Amino acid sequence: MKTTIAQVPKSLGQKVTIGAWLANKRSSGKIAFLQLRDGTGFIQGVVVKSDVSEETFQLAKNISQESSMYVTGTIVEDSRSPFGYEMQVDNIELIHESVDYPITPKEHGTEFLMDHRHLWLRSKRQHAVMKIRNEIIRATYEFFNDNGYVKIDPPILTGSSAEGTTELFHTKYFDEDAYLSQSGQLYMEAAAMAFGKVFSFGPTFRAEKSKTRRHLIEFWMIEPEMAFVEHDESLEIQENYVSHIVQSVLKNCKLELDTLNRDTSKLEKIKAPFPRITYEDAITLLKENGFTDIEWGDDFGAPHETAIAENFDMPVFITNWPKDIKAFYMKPDPNNEDVVLCADLIAPEGYGEIIGGSQRIDDLDLMKQRYEEHGLNGPAYKWYLELSQYGSVPHSGFGLGLERTVAWISGVEHVRETIPFPRLLNRLYP
Repeated sequence: MKTTIAQVPKSLGQKVTIGAWLANKRSSGKIAFLQLRDGTGFIQGVVVKSDVSEETFQLAKNISQESSMYVTGTIVEDSRSPFGYEMQVDNIELIHESVDYPITPKEHGTEFLMDHRHLWLRSKRQHAVMKIRNEIIRATYEFFNDNGYVKIDPPILTGSSAEGTTELFHTKYFDEDAYLSQSGQLYMEAAAMAFGKVFSFGPTFRAEKSKTRRHLIEFWMIEPEMAFVEHDESLEIQENYVSHIVQSVLKNCKLELDTLNRDTSKLEKIKAPFPRITYEDAITLLKENGFTDIEWGDDFGAPHETAIAENFDMPVFITNWPKDIKAFYMKPDPNNEDVVLCADLIAPEGYGEIIGGSQRIDDLDLMKQRYEEHGLNGPAYKWYLELSQYGSVPHSGFGLGLERTVAWISGVEHVRETIPFPRLLNRLYP
């Protein structure tokens, strides 16, 4: 019977065949231990010389790393294995012999591994990170589908910017100027006016010349927009969503978290509601923690976000930011026109901002004023202004950066490990 490694718990005591690659091996006299992978997981195959043909045992001892094969054997329990099972091998059928595989079990430098990203993905650690990423995506669709949202796909090529043109990739769209999208938000607002509650999930691009461990040139965002939803209700949706994906990973990726040596006790605390502090309180907190140069009206960098997060063991919302350092579409606080109804959600453990969101402007005159202030009078923005002209309603939305969220939940240091093929300031290969 042909099966996969992920399905072997259903085949306990049975003889099965698995198509696999050799991740690693070791031999001890009359026994060979094969570390097998098939894309669904990892399992050890034990080849005992007295139980197999001489040809099979010699193949097991000499087969090279990343060779492909069909392995046949009986599934047994193994309490020493994190997976809990192993295969007592009866037969090996070689499919393709791999020669001089470049990523050996020894240590390799980061640049070498990034140059071989197409192969590095096969490793147990990278496999675990990608499986956690996949679970976050699955749980995202589950959360929004179960709560009545409609998936809408905004364009990747746009004629305008959501937040400013300085970080956009420019291209020619026949005889017009076009840009790679830095956010689908404006289009999602239009969709929310048609469908009520919507979300998108897709690639976004920032031409920001940053080399930090938190930044990518191309990254993926989940961007919900909700009609008839105001700021406080949006914050509740955000914390419920983040709680859902964290708990889903804890439930469904135990083996992967263990592979990464993730301290899951920190993740088990992540349940709504989350703490909230205002931007003004955050300034005070930073000054008390040694950031004496920070002043009201300054934006926060990574050290500031980390210092704030250290005061909490949960994600924390920083709310009510100064109007002048936030995007043109954010609604002013009716109690203080100098700040807007927005929040950044800062992950614990130094992973920085994972969500930015706000209540959007729904007043036509105020939106026209913002257009004047930001010089957005070109034809590319005409359609967005019309959203405030025809049946405007209170509405809110947010964007979650997938890669930073994967980094935080999986506990890896750099976002370059959280996307299959990262695009960095000096990397477009492979």
